[in-house]
Amino acid sequence: MKKILFVLSLACLPFSGLTNAAPASEKTAIFAGGCFWCMESDFEGVPGVIGVVSGYSGGEMASPTYRNHGRHLEVVRVTYDDEKVSYAQLLHTYWRSVDPTDDGGQFCDRGHAYTTAVFVADERERRLAEASRAEAERKLGQTIVTPIRDAGPFTDAEDYHQDYYKKNPNRYGYYRRGCGRDARIEALWGEQAHDGIVMTH
Repeated sequence: MKKILFVLSLACLPFSGLTNAAPASEKTAIFAGGCFWCMESDFEGVPGVIGVVSGYSGGEMASPTYRNHGRHLEVVRVTYDDEKVSYAQLLHTYWRSVDPTDDGGQFCDRGHAYTTAVFVADERERRLAEASRAEAERKLGQTIVTPIRDAGPFTDAEDYHQDYYKKNPNRYGYYRRGCGRDARIEALWGEQAHDGIVMTH
């Protein structure tokens, strides 16, 4: 009897492994838009987004940290269900949640680590990103300086940075208001500011 149960348990292993696989509609995208606390908060407010992780990408240093990240940017990795929200829709929302005309950082955060970028995984994403950038530039009537770059290694930020807006809502709110992020986005984009986001901050 024990042998029969053992054989049956082995037969079930491949099927149990399949249940842990990500669904085909689950995709990821990487964006840089200044402080990753704010980017995480914004994208977690987009219907169809499954989760957002703050991290570092775009540089050459191995194992970057908040204190020592070399030429990496602060980025977010967005996991989404593309049956509920498309990559093109995420791009539309991305442009309207940053100041893509600023090449020196974002809002009160200055320096290379806080500059904007769209990281693409393949040629399809590149075409969509370039078309979306052109559309956003026409809408603004200003030059967009945000580069579209090939995606590279992504390193998770430290645990205390993840979901910072939930863990420290008062500090986060004070920082976001004091940095002038929303005021600048609203001045730049008008009624389209934060389009696609159910505000969580």
